[in-house]
Amino acid sequence: MNYKLELNTQEPNSKIVFNTIKFDSFKINIVERYIGSMKARPTLCEVLFKVRTLDDVLINRRDGNIRVKIKGDDFETYQKLSRDLNSYEYKNRLINRKEVEENYVHFILSLVITNYQLN
Repeated sequence: MNYKLELNTQEPNSKIVFNTIKFDSFKINIVERYIGSMKARPTLCEVLFKVRTLDDVLINRRDGNIRVKIKGDDFETYQKLSRDLNSYEYKNRLINRKEVEENYVHFILSLVITNYQLN
């Protein structure tokens, strides 16, 4: 499955970070909320995601809601994957970027499959 990963689209000094994963037939919007100074070491406190069609129509979850809040063990896993994507090694190509991106995308996709009924 082909995808395009768009990371860290945000306003300067904003405590909200938007990431998007675009697939052939849908996209996943991920919203990360941070506490603390964005210039020093911000702390990830909340992650939400929504699934949309390519023409920006929201897709409902199986229970009728629209967004998913990542909690518990999934939140810890997401923190690690997000940290890898924002690491010095990733940005300076010292590690396999493709592998880091695939781990991130596969994790988010597993959450989408768990929560959404995609036709």
